[in-house]
Amino acid sequence: MFAQFIMLVSLSNIAQASIDPECQSIADQGPPSDYSETDQADYLLNFFSMATTLSPLHSAVPGPSGHGTVGLELAIIPPLGCERRLVLSYTKTEDTNKAPVAPKPRIGFVFPEILGVTPYGGLAYVPPVTVFGTRNVIMSGEFGVGKATESGLEYGARYHTTLMKTVADIATPFVEGEETVDDFYVGSTFGLDAIFGYQTESVTPYVAVGFTDASTFFYIGDTGVVSNNLTPYAGLTSSVGAQMVVGESIDLAAEFYTAPSIIYTGRLRGSYAF
Repeated sequence: MFAQFIMLVSLSNIAQASIDPECQSIADQGPPSDYSETDQADYLLNFFSMATTLSPLHSAVPGPSGHGTVGLELAIIPPLGCERRLVLSYTKTEDTNKAPVAPKPRIGFVFPEILGVTPYGGLAYVPPVTVFGTRNVIMSGEFGVGKATESGLEYGARYHTTLMKTVADIATPFVEGEETVDDFYVGSTFGLDAIFGYQTESVTPYVAVGFTDASTFFYIGDTGVVSNNLTPYAGLTSSVGAQMVVGESIDLAAEFYTAPSIIYTGRLRGSYAF
């Protein structure tokens, strides 16, 4: 699913590097004046780490005290254009657009009110199932507190963390036809969010603003090289979304999530409330 983190493998074989026909015309123009090989590699590492982080997908108070949800989140992974896929001074393209979404089973529980606030927690987990030739594990968790006022306003804060691992032929053979060797990628994120929502009879719109830190590790099996992320993302994240309960047991949420300069994307969640 994440055969997207293709990095530098061998400068000596640049002449043999392959280019996606869709990107050939852009490659022929050569890299822009501000092109940086390091920045290109770091962006790819940061992008997929932030693409799998655990955003809220709920308001400041996720639901009634003493109740929980179990369901599925779909994190949309936007396709990257040729300008982001071309590496090695625009002599090679990377296959970054195999997986349009990252599905994550997700559970949450809202605890009884304590000292005037409502605590809650949640977990998301993707087991090591091979998809698109890659074996991935994603583990996420969150803990937060929120307060709902009589006017309908909700506000609170939450902490979240995610660890994702991929074992696969990530840095594909530099020369087409060569034997493939598995690589190892790890991306981790953690952060804090402030969340504000407004509860109505049918829907609760909300906005979240916070700080998220990303770290990555990438081992290239073909060469034994570790690709260091020299500019790991550490900065602003934000979400704008809405949560809605249908009937007595269906909890739905839709959200636009962004980490400026890295990713702008949408996320969906459908859950059974109990």
